[in-house]
Amino acid sequence: MDKVFKALADGTRRRLLDRLREHGGQTLGELCGHIDMTRQSVTQHLAVLEAAHLVVTVRRGREKLHYLNPVPLHEIQERWIDQFERPRLRVLSDVRRRAEEAMTDKPTFVYVTYIASTPEKVWDALTDADLTAAYWGHSNVSDWRPGSRWEHRRTDGTGIADVVGTVVESERPTRLVTTWASPEEEGAPDRHSRVTFDIRPHADIVRLTVTHEDLDDEGELADVSGGWPAVLSNLKSLLETGRTLPQEPWSMPGH
Repeated sequence: MDKVFKALADGTRRRLLDRLREHGGQTLGELCGHIDMTRQSVTQHLAVLEAAHLVVTVRRGREKLHYLNPVPLHEIQERWIDQFERPRLRVLSDVRRRAEEAMTDKPTFVYVTYIASTPEKVWDALTDADLTAAYWGHSNVSDWRPGSRWEHRRTDGTGIADVVGTVVESERPTRLVTTWASPEEEGAPDRHSRVTFDIRPHADIVRLTVTHEDLDDEGELADVSGGWPAVLSNLKSLLETGRTLPQEPWSMPGH
């Protein structure tokens, strides 16, 4: 928590976070275009924000894209802010969030979690049908080869797929990219969203970054913002303790 407060104490770093809040997925060059300082200085500020986990990065080809990670800010809110005038503050926050998200055409959600496990075990937990059934309530079924179809099937015995898509990239155990769509919209590529799982060693644990992009609107963003943290917390619990948390199965509706 000390690193978060240190990062937020600098005005330039707060402006960088504001830029990423307004538009996620910016390159270093794009961020430098809004900050009156050298590229090296901006890089140093971004390094501080990354160390505090306020900014996460995703590689796309040769580009390094930067996203705001709201998790540390949410932890501050839960620990201190929520203790004072909680209902009023939450209403105001929701109004502001809706106004800000309405300004973007295709919202993106990014979530980072750290798991005491190995990249291989995290990969298997994302792609093994039995393991996903245990913590997600749906089985992820595919051969996980680029270009293959994948399905997110219910575990109630019906075998119904609530989400279908295509495996775009598959590099075990570090990177998995899939498209997401409802079965009814499988033939409409413009209605597909895209999920990227980046699995990286972090000291002796694993850093898992989930990026869900090309969402239709604030309604879908709100849904995945509530769903992904629950799913990933359950994944973390399963890999670290062998037990899952009590929760309702979640699958993103619509896509």
